[in-house]
Amino acid sequence: MYSEILNFLPADRLLFHEEMKKHTTFKIGGPADIMVLPRDEEDVRILMAFCQQRDIPVFVFGMGSNLLVRDGGIRGIVIKLGDNLDAVEVMGEEIQAQAGVKLSTLARIASFHALSGLEFAEGIPGSLGGALAMNAGAYNGEMQAIVMEATAIGPDGSLKTFQADEMEFNYRHSVFQTNGYFVLSARLQLVYDERDEIERRMQEFARRREEKQPLDKPSAGSTFKRPQGFYVGPMLEELGLKGYGIGGAQVSGKHAGFIINTGNATASDVLQLIGHIQQKARERFGVDLQTEIRVVGEE
Repeated sequence: MYSEILNFLPADRLLFHEEMKKHTTFKIGGPADIMVLPRDEEDVRILMAFCQQRDIPVFVFGMGSNLLVRDGGIRGIVIKLGDNLDAVEVMGEEIQAQAGVKLSTLARIASFHALSGLEFAEGIPGSLGGALAMNAGAYNGEMQAIVMEATAIGPDGSLKTFQADEMEFNYRHSVFQTNGYFVLSARLQLVYDERDEIERRMQEFARRREEKQPLDKPSAGSTFKRPQGFYVGPMLEELGLKGYGIGGAQVSGKHAGFIINTGNATASDVLQLIGHIQQKARERFGVDLQTEIRVVGEE
């Protein structure tokens, strides 16, 4: 398999038995058999078709900001788009961008061009592709409000363009979580505004994040989706779980909606802690907490 991949990718784009903890904001995760750092969308297309023809498992991710990789790692080929497919083009009030660009970087590019609509993304560590897949949002802003269309790749390497009304956006959900396609690029619709006002809003959101969130510790962002009628942080505080830990995983003492890695957490620690929290929430409030974090890989 290695020699075949070298027919269309240089060796310096392949990483073997690469620890996923080096590529996730949680700093957790076992090894990927082969990690590929594609140069462009054509590399991704060829790789996807290659894997399907040979029945090789393939996993695609961006910046690893909403990801918990189990301790056994990921079998097959892992394609990392983050830091690679990051081209951005500004066209009036529209932005065309590749999926690997960091969402917060895209927000700053929009601000520079006096374009409003991405202010909520200030400080969000994920990629554009991941943000679309989970309909990322904060401070009354969501991806579904600004995306016009997205080009995505299927398991066989074929490309398809999805219009906004085909993406089935909902709270922290899109069609890309279930249809087997991975976003390669997207076109966003923003609006002109005063640059000073845009930057003021971004600075305010950044201040609120720093004040409320445990940005000094590795995490994967908010651990759970918000259940109807509740806020996760206050719920966990009422359960007495703020600061509670299992192994190296801990409910943040700053914001109970986050599970943090105190330095040596394993995926098993995090999953045990998630299970404990879910059980307590079910017993006390009758609420079935659903994770916002994506869990992948083998035990």
